Amino acid sequence: MRLSEIFAGADRRFLDDLSRAGTVGLHMVSGIIVGTAIGYGLDVWLDSFPWCSGIFMLLGIVSGFRNVYLDAKKLTANRQKDETERK
Repeated sequence: MRLSEIFAGADRRFLDDLSRAGTVGLHMVSGIIVGTAIGYGLDVWLDSFPWCSGIFMLLGIVSGFRNVYLDAKKLTANRQKDETERK
C-alpha cells in the first residue's frame, strides 16, 4: 500500500498544518544554533569571546521565537478558514 493511498481521503490542509506544527520546534532550535555558531565564529576571528557569541545567540533566540510566532499565526489562520468553510 502506497502512502498516497493511505492519505487519499485526508484533508490536504490538515496534512499541511500537521507538517507545519512538526517543524515549530526545529525552527526554534535551528535559530539558536545558527546564531550561536555565527557568533562563535566571529569571536574566534575577532578574538572577542564571549561578546559576539552572546549577541548572536540572543538574535538567534529572537529569530526562533519570530519563526514560531509566524508558524502559529499561519496555523490559526488555516484553522479559522476551515471553520468558516464548514459553516
